[in-house]
Amino acid sequence: MVSAAHRTLDCRDRLCPGPVVEVSKAMRTLGLNEVLEVLATDPGFVPDIQAFSKRTGHALLAVESLDDGFRALIRRGQ
Repeated sequence: MVSAAHRTLDCRDRLCPGPVVEVSKAMRTLGLNEVLEVLATDPGFVPDIQAFSKRTGHALLAVESLDDGFRALIRRGQ
């Protein structure tokens, strides 16, 4: 799994759509091709972040299940 992230966003213990709203805000602060690491616990986060990435053109590099939730890496697109 890709591990280099330019920024980490901790959305653990937040319910959807909160994490995706925060991801959307955070992506605007990144430069083109920079990577955001997102930590989340809501099971709805996985399908939501997949849909968000598809809709916005950002690349979902990886989604990993952790003992305490999920970790996603998203590269900023156009």
